[in-house]
Amino acid sequence: MSFIWSLIVGGIIGWLAGLIVGRNIPGGIIGNIIAGFVGAWLGRAVLGNWGPNVADFAIIPAIIGAAVLVLLLSFIMRAFRKAD
Repeated sequence: MSFIWSLIVGGIIGWLAGLIVGRNIPGGIIGNIIAGFVGAWLGRAVLGNWGPNVADFAIIPAIIGAAVLVLLLSFIMRAFRKAD
């Protein structure tokens, strides 16, 4: 059950990051979950483990990390589209 809860929280974090940045995450729900997990890892690595924790995610660093990840992905995707 904790794995399912982690998937839900990771998806919500990825979705919130997409809303904050104002860009869509490629891959829909799966993309949101992946962005949430990778963003949480990135945020915890850079900013540490502070703020409220839900499903073993430090929410504030996870959202910041996911927002940075979404920005990076959008810039990379835009560069590939221009190269075509």
